Amino acid sequence: MTGRILHVVTNVGHYDDPEHPTGLWLSELTHAWEVFAEHGFEQTIVSPAGGPVPLEPRALKFPNIDRTAKRWLGGLERMALLERTASPDEIDASEFDAVYFTGGHAVMYDFPDSAGLQRIAREIFESGGVVSSVCHGYCGLLNTRLSDGSLLISGRCMTGFSWREEKLARVDRLVPYDAEAEAKRRGARYTRAALPFVPFTVSDGNLVTGQNPGSAKATARAVVARLAQIRSAQ
Repeated sequence: MTGRILHVVTNVGHYDDPEHPTGLWLSELTHAWEVFAEHGFEQTIVSPAGGPVPLEPRALKFPNIDRTAKRWLGGLERMALLERTASPDEIDASEFDAVYFTGGHAVMYDFPDSAGLQRIAREIFESGGVVSSVCHGYCGLLNTRLSDGSLLISGRCMTGFSWREEKLARVDRLVPYDAEAEAKRRGARYTRAALPFVPFTVSDGNLVTGQNPGSAKATARAVVARLAQIRSAQ
Protein backbone atom coordinates (compact mmCIF):
# COMPACT_ATOMS: atom_id res chain seq x y z
CA MET A 1 0.00 0.00 0.00
CA THR A 2 1.26 3.46 -0.86
CA GLY A 3 0.10 6.67 0.75
CA ARG A 4 1.15 9.24 3.31
CA ILE A 5 0.86 9.40 7.09
CA LEU A 6 1.33 12.54 9.17
CA HIS A 7 2.62 11.99 12.71
CA VAL A 8 1.96 14.71 15.29
CA VAL A 9 4.41 15.21 18.17
CA THR A 10 4.88 17.72 20.99
CA ASN A 11 7.25 20.64 21.56
CA VAL A 12 6.73 20.76 25.36
CA GLY A 13 9.43 19.48 27.69
CA HIS A 14 7.95 19.70 31.19
CA TYR A 15 4.80 19.84 33.28
CA ASP A 16 3.64 23.10 34.88
CA ASP A 17 6.42 22.45 37.38
CA PRO A 18 9.68 22.72 35.35
CA GLU A 19 11.34 20.29 37.74
CA HIS A 20 9.22 17.50 36.27
CA PRO A 21 10.27 16.81 32.66
CA THR A 22 8.06 15.18 30.06
CA GLY A 23 7.85 15.07 26.26
CA LEU A 24 7.14 12.62 23.45
CA TRP A 25 6.66 9.02 24.56
CA LEU A 26 9.06 7.75 21.92
CA SER A 27 7.70 4.23 21.40
CA GLU A 28 4.29 5.65 20.50
CA LEU A 29 5.97 7.15 17.45
CA THR A 30 8.45 4.39 16.66
CA HIS A 31 6.01 1.48 16.94
CA ALA A 32 3.51 3.14 14.62
CA TRP A 33 6.25 4.28 12.26
CA GLU A 34 7.45 0.70 11.90
CA VAL A 35 3.95 -0.57 11.10
CA PHE A 36 3.32 2.13 8.51
CA ALA A 37 6.76 1.58 6.96
CA GLU A 38 6.05 -2.14 6.59
CA HIS A 39 2.99 -1.20 4.52
CA GLY A 40 4.87 1.20 2.28
CA PHE A 41 3.58 4.54 3.59
CA GLU A 42 5.59 7.73 3.29
CA GLN A 43 5.74 9.46 6.67
CA THR A 44 6.14 13.04 7.87
CA ILE A 45 6.37 14.54 11.36
CA VAL A 46 4.70 17.78 12.42
CA SER A 47 4.55 19.57 15.78
CA PRO A 48 2.52 22.56 17.00
CA ALA A 49 5.48 24.95 16.78
CA GLY A 50 7.76 23.03 14.44
CA GLY A 51 11.39 22.29 15.26
CA PRO A 52 12.81 20.12 18.05
CA VAL A 53 10.91 17.56 20.08
CA PRO A 54 11.78 16.77 23.73
CA LEU A 55 11.56 13.15 24.83
CA GLU A 56 9.82 11.80 27.91
CA PRO A 57 12.64 10.48 30.16
CA ARG A 58 10.56 7.64 31.60
CA ALA A 59 9.94 6.29 28.10
CA LEU A 60 13.68 5.84 27.60
CA LYS A 61 14.17 3.55 30.58
CA PHE A 62 13.43 -0.11 31.25
CA PRO A 63 10.79 -1.52 30.98
CA ASN A 64 9.30 1.16 28.71
CA ILE A 65 11.99 1.21 26.05
CA ASP A 66 12.38 -1.56 23.47
CA ARG A 67 14.44 -2.34 20.37
CA THR A 68 12.39 -0.10 18.10
CA ALA A 69 12.86 2.96 20.29
CA LYS A 70 16.52 2.10 20.90
CA ARG A 71 17.10 1.92 17.16
CA TRP A 72 15.72 5.45 16.79
CA LEU A 73 17.90 6.74 19.62
CA GLY A 74 20.95 5.21 17.99
CA GLY A 75 20.24 6.49 14.51
CA LEU A 76 21.41 9.98 13.57
CA GLU A 77 19.07 10.20 10.59
CA ARG A 78 16.00 9.22 12.60
CA MET A 79 16.82 11.50 15.54
CA ALA A 80 17.35 14.35 13.08
CA LEU A 81 13.68 13.98 12.14
CA LEU A 82 12.83 14.98 15.70
CA GLU A 83 15.07 18.03 15.53
CA ARG A 84 13.44 19.54 12.46
CA THR A 85 9.75 18.71 12.55
CA ALA A 86 7.46 20.70 10.27
CA SER A 87 5.07 23.33 11.59
CA PRO A 88 1.34 23.10 10.76
CA ASP A 89 1.47 25.98 8.28
CA GLU A 90 3.95 23.95 6.22
CA ILE A 91 1.50 21.06 5.90
CA ASP A 92 -0.97 20.61 3.06
CA ALA A 93 -3.51 18.24 4.59
CA SER A 94 -4.71 17.12 1.15
CA GLU A 95 -1.40 15.32 0.67
CA PHE A 96 -2.05 12.89 3.56
CA ASP A 97 -4.27 9.85 3.93
CA ALA A 98 -4.20 9.86 7.73
CA VAL A 99 -2.98 11.83 10.72
CA TYR A 100 -1.69 10.08 13.85
CA PHE A 101 -1.46 12.05 17.10
CA THR A 102 1.22 10.61 19.40
CA GLY A 103 1.19 11.04 23.15
CA GLY A 104 3.21 11.68 26.24
CA HIS A 105 1.84 14.00 28.93
CA ALA A 106 3.43 16.97 27.19
CA VAL A 107 0.78 16.97 24.49
CA MET A 108 -1.81 17.93 27.08
CA TYR A 109 -0.30 21.42 26.92
CA ASP A 110 0.32 22.18 23.26
CA PHE A 111 -2.11 19.94 21.33
CA PRO A 112 -5.61 21.07 22.44
CA ASP A 113 -5.50 24.71 21.35
CA SER A 114 -3.32 24.46 18.25
CA ALA A 115 -5.38 25.97 15.44
CA GLY A 116 -2.94 24.50 12.93
CA LEU A 117 -3.39 20.95 14.19
CA GLN A 118 -7.16 21.41 14.34
CA ARG A 119 -7.16 22.52 10.70
CA ILE A 120 -5.14 19.51 9.62
CA ALA A 121 -7.36 17.02 11.48
CA ARG A 122 -10.53 18.65 10.19
CA GLU A 123 -9.38 18.73 6.56
CA ILE A 124 -8.16 15.14 6.58
CA PHE A 125 -11.34 13.90 8.25
CA GLU A 126 -13.67 15.83 5.97
CA SER A 127 -11.82 14.67 2.87
CA GLY A 128 -12.44 11.05 3.84
CA GLY A 129 -9.09 10.37 5.48
CA VAL A 130 -8.38 8.79 8.86
CA VAL A 131 -7.83 10.73 12.07
CA SER A 132 -6.09 8.68 14.76
CA SER A 133 -4.44 9.06 18.13
CA VAL A 134 -2.76 6.99 20.79
CA CYS A 135 -2.59 7.52 24.55
CA HIS A 136 -2.68 11.29 25.34
CA GLY A 137 -2.73 12.07 21.64
CA TYR A 138 -6.51 12.42 21.85
CA CYS A 139 -5.94 15.73 23.62
CA GLY A 140 -5.29 17.05 20.12
CA LEU A 141 -8.88 16.18 19.20
CA LEU A 142 -10.64 17.67 22.23
CA ASN A 143 -11.26 21.06 20.64
CA THR A 144 -11.23 20.13 16.96
CA ARG A 145 -14.40 21.24 15.22
CA LEU A 146 -15.69 20.25 11.81
CA SER A 147 -16.84 22.79 9.24
CA ASP A 148 -20.41 22.64 10.58
CA GLY A 149 -19.19 23.71 14.01
CA SER A 150 -19.62 20.31 15.69
CA LEU A 151 -16.80 18.74 17.69
CA LEU A 152 -15.10 15.93 15.80
CA ILE A 153 -15.26 13.55 18.77
CA SER A 154 -18.83 14.34 19.79
CA GLY A 155 -20.99 11.22 19.57
CA ARG A 156 -18.11 9.07 18.39
CA CYS A 157 -16.62 6.04 20.11
CA MET A 158 -13.04 6.55 21.20
CA THR A 159 -10.42 5.85 23.85
CA GLY A 160 -7.23 7.35 25.26
CA PHE A 161 -5.14 7.34 28.41
CA SER A 162 -7.59 6.90 31.28
CA TRP A 163 -7.78 8.74 34.58
CA ARG A 164 -7.26 5.39 36.31
CA GLU A 165 -3.96 5.03 34.46
CA GLU A 166 -2.96 8.58 35.42
CA LYS A 167 -3.38 7.62 39.06
CA LEU A 168 -1.51 4.36 38.69
CA ALA A 169 1.31 6.21 36.92
CA ARG A 170 1.34 8.63 39.86
CA VAL A 171 1.04 11.72 37.71
CA ASP A 172 -2.56 12.63 38.51
CA ARG A 173 -1.31 15.56 40.59
CA LEU A 174 0.99 16.79 37.83
CA VAL A 175 -1.30 16.76 34.81
CA PRO A 176 -3.17 19.98 33.98
CA TYR A 177 -6.57 18.26 33.58
CA ASP A 178 -8.38 14.94 33.37
CA ALA A 179 -8.34 14.16 29.63
CA GLU A 180 -10.83 11.31 29.96
CA ALA A 181 -13.35 13.59 31.68
CA GLU A 182 -12.77 16.35 29.12
CA ALA A 183 -13.46 13.95 26.24
CA LYS A 184 -16.69 12.80 27.87
CA ARG A 185 -17.70 16.41 28.53
CA ARG A 186 -17.40 17.07 24.81
CA GLY A 187 -19.78 14.25 24.00
CA ALA A 188 -17.30 11.51 23.14
CA ARG A 189 -18.43 7.95 23.78
CA TYR A 190 -15.27 7.17 25.72
CA THR A 191 -14.42 3.57 26.58
CA ARG A 192 -11.40 1.79 28.01
CA ALA A 193 -10.01 -1.69 28.54
CA ALA A 194 -11.06 -3.61 31.64
CA LEU A 195 -7.44 -3.69 32.78
CA PRO A 196 -5.05 -0.70 32.78
CA PHE A 197 -2.00 -0.50 30.50
CA VAL A 198 -3.07 -3.35 28.21
CA PRO A 199 -3.36 -2.71 24.44
CA PHE A 200 -6.80 -1.39 23.52
CA THR A 201 -7.94 0.25 20.31
CA VAL A 202 -11.30 1.63 19.21
CA SER A 203 -12.36 2.29 15.61
CA ASP A 204 -15.41 4.36 14.76
CA GLY A 205 -15.45 4.88 11.02
CA ASN A 206 -12.52 7.13 10.16
CA LEU A 207 -11.68 7.85 13.80
CA VAL A 208 -9.16 5.36 15.25
CA THR A 209 -7.84 5.69 18.80
CA GLY A 210 -5.60 3.71 21.14
CA GLN A 211 -5.64 3.85 24.93
CA ASN A 212 -2.00 3.78 26.05
CA PRO A 213 1.62 3.35 24.88
CA GLY A 214 1.13 -0.38 24.47
CA SER A 215 -1.62 0.30 21.96
CA ALA A 216 0.54 2.07 19.36
CA LYS A 217 1.10 -0.91 17.06
CA ALA A 218 -2.53 -2.01 17.21
CA THR A 219 -3.68 1.53 16.51
CA ALA A 220 -1.40 1.84 13.48
CA ARG A 221 -2.60 -1.53 12.17
CA ALA A 222 -6.20 -0.38 12.59
CA VAL A 223 -5.39 2.77 10.60
CA VAL A 224 -3.86 0.66 7.83
CA ALA A 225 -6.91 -1.62 7.82
CA ARG A 226 -9.30 1.32 7.62
CA LEU A 227 -7.37 2.91 4.76
CA ALA A 228 -7.49 -0.40 2.90
CA GLN A 229 -11.27 -0.46 3.35
CA ILE A 230 -11.57 3.08 2.04
CA ARG A 231 -9.51 2.27 -1.03
CA SER A 232 -11.41 -0.90 -1.80
CA ALA A 233 -14.67 1.05 -1.71
CA GLN A 234 -13.45 3.68 -4.18
